[in-house]
Amino acid sequence: MLWPLLELFWLILTWGVSAGMALLWLTAMIPQLKPSSCSSSGILCDSANPYQLAILFTSLGFISIGAGCIRPCSIAFGADQLTNEKKPNNEGVLDTYFNWYYASSGIASVIALTLIVYIQDEFGWRTGFAVPAVLMLFSVLIFLVGSSLYVKVKPTQSLLTGLLQVIVVAFKNRRLSLPYSNYDQYYLGPDPKFLVPTDSMRCLNKACLIKDAENDLNPDGSISNPWNLCSVEHVESLKNFLRIIPMWSTGILMLVCLNQNSFGTLQAKTMNRHITGSFEIPAGSIGVCMIISLSVWLAFYDRIMVPLLERCGHAGGLSPRLRMGIGLLLSCFAMAISAVVEGTRRRIATEEGLEDQPYAVIDMSVLWIVPQCVVLGVAEGFNAIGQIEYFYSQMPKTLSSVAVALYTVEMAVASLVGSALVQMVNGITGKGNETSWLDNNLNKGHLDYFYWLCAALALMNFVGYLLCNRTYGLSENRRCNESNEVQDFEYRKLPSS
Repeated sequence: MLWPLLELFWLILTWGVSAGMALLWLTAMIPQLKPSSCSSSGILCDSANPYQLAILFTSLGFISIGAGCIRPCSIAFGADQLTNEKKPNNEGVLDTYFNWYYASSGIASVIALTLIVYIQDEFGWRTGFAVPAVLMLFSVLIFLVGSSLYVKVKPTQSLLTGLLQVIVVAFKNRRLSLPYSNYDQYYLGPDPKFLVPTDSMRCLNKACLIKDAENDLNPDGSISNPWNLCSVEHVESLKNFLRIIPMWSTGILMLVCLNQNSFGTLQAKTMNRHITGSFEIPAGSIGVCMIISLSVWLAFYDRIMVPLLERCGHAGGLSPRLRMGIGLLLSCFAMAISAVVEGTRRRIATEEGLEDQPYAVIDMSVLWIVPQCVVLGVAEGFNAIGQIEYFYSQMPKTLSSVAVALYTVEMAVASLVGSALVQMVNGITGKGNETSWLDNNLNKGHLDYFYWLCAALALMNFVGYLLCNRTYGLSENRRCNESNEVQDFEYRKLPSS
């Protein structure tokens, strides 16, 4: 909420330097910051003391805070370079920008899960932590090289303060009557984007009613006290934010489904992972298929699908809300595929008499897990980019970083919801002497039932999205013309009802 108070440039720079990787690297370099070495047998190991844990958690905290600041700010900062007053015709490239930004993030994730993990395994934690720290420092230096060329949007008040002001003023003016024909009592503000407030959520329109021009306005026409009067644009910003929330909430369960792909690692451990006679896919790398499919799909959509759709009359390709819906529907299909594959895997394990051997490898190729990963990757490509574009288009320009951060917050909420769902299912199905669906022994549990549950929840979530899209998805705003020529209204006192 405080991001608009600082320029995105300084937020990215500050947290890029202090992202915590250097401190995490020091925990591996300095002997006093880590527990002593284990015994030669590798069985007896000393636990970390409170001081060592404090340093470790501090570094992880800096990494979390740094990532929380850099991720939403960097994508919004990049969008600022493409859409500004000096480049008014560049808004069409935003779709391409968001697609390739997310695709590049996917490529970075693949490198982190493969090359960086390999370095950590082969050369130890000192080198394994040093490489990301050096890369982070190098990225900050590259960012600084172009600092003189960047477009830097001036910061404004925080989102929380602006929204709260509209609510407070609307409550203060709750007894005022809204004009039905004379709209000259609405305060437009400088360079207005709206001539009048929209008809939805009319109770908030009272926040921009001028009760007494002499007391509410300064001689230059500006607001004397923002806690007594708001502009039409501020009111519409709150309305757009409230419209976004229901649409935003539908993406939580989508990400919950994506997080369940972690069970694929457990499944892969019990399946034949040999591609050739000597090469075996690591169980932990099976999730990379989802990231690869995400990156490939985004490139395919941007380079091939969008030009084809534009030839058919769909400028810019599919609309953000349509892509969001397609992503939600695909997540339902992915969970159904996961359920079918797991049901088959469990049946084969039972037929081979391996029900009581959770670590036994069955005669089933791990490649059967790839389709669900591919569908989930494409689903994320549709839904994630659609959400980011939709949020970015609905929020005011000065709150672009907040709009992008909504997806990051959604990821955090989805992690909590997913953990709660797993705990609830595990507790309910494992009561008494019953075997839980999510038992440690997948051959005895019913992970396929859990996948079917996720598929059902995803389907209900899709239906909920359709309802939200019909109710909140469209935002019809009456904007002033390009020249911003606004009639000079004569403000006068309004009677109380």
